[in-house]
Amino acid sequence: MDFRLSPDQRALQVAARTFAQAELPAIAAELERDNKPPSHALVHRFAEMGFLGINVPAELGGLGLGNIEALVVLEEFAKISSAVAFPVFESSVGPVRAIEHFAPPALRDRVVPLVCRGEMIIAVSMSEPEAGSALTDLKTKGTVVGDKLILNGTKRWCSGGGHSDAYLVYCRLSDEPGAKAIGAVLVEKDTPGLTFGPNESLMGFRGIPSADLYFDDCAVPLDNIVVPAGGFRKLMEAFDLERCGNATMALGQASGALDDIKAYVVDRKQFGKPIAEFQAVQLKLAEMQMKVDAARLLIWRAASNAEDGLPSVLESSIGKCFSNTIAREVTGDALQLMGAYGYSKDFPMERRLRDSWGWGIAGGAIDIQKTNIAGAMLGRRFDQRR
Repeated sequence: MDFRLSPDQRALQVAARTFAQAELPAIAAELERDNKPPSHALVHRFAEMGFLGINVPAELGGLGLGNIEALVVLEEFAKISSAVAFPVFESSVGPVRAIEHFAPPALRDRVVPLVCRGEMIIAVSMSEPEAGSALTDLKTKGTVVGDKLILNGTKRWCSGGGHSDAYLVYCRLSDEPGAKAIGAVLVEKDTPGLTFGPNESLMGFRGIPSADLYFDDCAVPLDNIVVPAGGFRKLMEAFDLERCGNATMALGQASGALDDIKAYVVDRKQFGKPIAEFQAVQLKLAEMQMKVDAARLLIWRAASNAEDGLPSVLESSIGKCFSNTIAREVTGDALQLMGAYGYSKDFPMERRLRDSWGWGIAGGAIDIQKTNIAGAMLGRRFDQRR
């Protein structure tokens, strides 16, 4: 068991870090200010640099590397901001991986290379007004009429809503109860019958606009069905990898905060000496470092042990739960150490704190991960309705 990155992995990490730190901070500040997503030109630039679809097979336009490599790059981008990292997230651990694994070959071969070339951004649309943690309560329904699937319903909290090029929509595809009816279909942005609500005004995640999706007799080709009714378990298997991505986005807020605060405590002087000389600061730095390292190792364990590229629910949930939790703690401690500078919008620390709270809600809240962990430990699923 070797906990060190290989020379190739290290070179990839350095390349991602060099690019991100040199070219993205000013863009991140602009996206935060305007609450707009990265431009298509920037996403194309990511593709040209080889930062999209890192763990997607080469025959589908990716680099053909592993999940660890994808997460290493994602963390370096997330250190700058969640917004600039989001296209990397979506291309490597997001809904495109469900399409890669489970979609009909014709749909897979058309869509996945577009994502890897930076020509298509795909968002996942799962939650509804009455179906968040209780996802199997979703009501959006697809009905087959001739050679079309007619969708009706409302989706909520879609990160990417309104500006992504296509959406992997979880919906009911039969009249069976609960999870038995649930599958997923790819709906492209310009499909008649699909409209969007206004951008949500959120505490964080600025630059990752979120909006409701409305389906009103939205007609989608049957060939766009990614997973048919009864495939909810497959969708959740793919989502185990997305949990690792969510965890890494949270980790990036914490590790970015740690990088910044290490430089700050050496430079900042009070009572005639750098504040790093005070034992209270030293103890806090040590605690932050331990949390960041532990989170990273838990995430990498899940990614490294993944069979067929998809991690287990136990290890991905542990990684997400722990990383979401410590990201809030580490960014909060870093902000406190910086005092008024940390609280100022002129510096990125307060943004990291706000985004850290978001990652612990998105993709399955922290306490939901704990029920996943307990269920996997005991080899059963708990019915929260009883």
